[in-house]
Amino acid sequence: MRFRFVISRTFKGLFANSAMALSVALVTFVSLLFVGAAVLLQTQIGSMKDDWYDKVEVSAFLCPVDAISAQCASGEASEEQIAAIREYLETDEMQEYVESYAFETKAEAYERFQERMEGTSWAQVLTEEQMQASFRIKLKDPTEYEVVAEALSGRSGVDTVVDQRAQLEPIFNVLNKLTLAAGALAAVMILTALLLMPTTIRLSAMSRRNETEIMRYVGASNFFIELPFILEGVLSALLGAVLAVAGLYVVVEQFIQKWFTNEWLRPISSADVLRISPALIVGAAVVAALASWVTLRRYARV
Repeated sequence: MRFRFVISRTFKGLFANSAMALSVALVTFVSLLFVGAAVLLQTQIGSMKDDWYDKVEVSAFLCPVDAISAQCASGEASEEQIAAIREYLETDEMQEYVESYAFETKAEAYERFQERMEGTSWAQVLTEEQMQASFRIKLKDPTEYEVVAEALSGRSGVDTVVDQRAQLEPIFNVLNKLTLAAGALAAVMILTALLLMPTTIRLSAMSRRNETEIMRYVGASNFFIELPFILEGVLSALLGAVLAVAGLYVVVEQFIQKWFTNEWLRPISSADVLRISPALIVGAAVVAALASWVTLRRYARV
């Protein structure tokens, strides 16, 4: 009976202040949408790092025929220099970092270049002699790419050393900045929700002050008096949280999965949304309950 009474007073308050309750739900929806987007974006970055860093190679390009750099003053890399580099890669010092390596000849480099640039003017201009032989080195730990790159730079016969991770870092930096932007917007919206919730609860409490006084007069406990107001805030926030989860699910399932699925990118899935949804929903309920309770400490006892 008491539970039914609490529920009836809760929904009575929601209908009486439906506009404010809807405002709380919408602000919560937008807030958690940004929070969820930031978490999912960071999940995507982590997935990309796991996939791409495993494929990171350090490429040591050898001096070509027409080299103009200072380290290639003696001309094209000789067989002796190539053999010395191979021996160096097989030393105990380098085996600590190198998982495997492959030597790509000028002919192989030319063939791969023709495949990639097929149909372009570059494919017709460059010749096999102009290509650079190289060592393609796969690392045991991709984070150690700088050590290997520095060890090979400046060695006799080596023109330039290129590490693929350095090319990927700017992409991840941009994505991290987008995560921070989404997080900042989420923080602003959460602050807005925290300011709006107390206002909603205060208006509801003030509109039913007479009922509250009567309940207190007949001996109702503070918890029993405050519970309907707390539930109003929680239900409004839960509605916003469910909408946010549904919105993220639709975006990921209908857009991200269809637009970005290919052989080089494994995008986030609806399973990732479902994985974070309990935290979003529970977090919204807890924050709303605490905000409502703090507000009632002041207004429900007036």
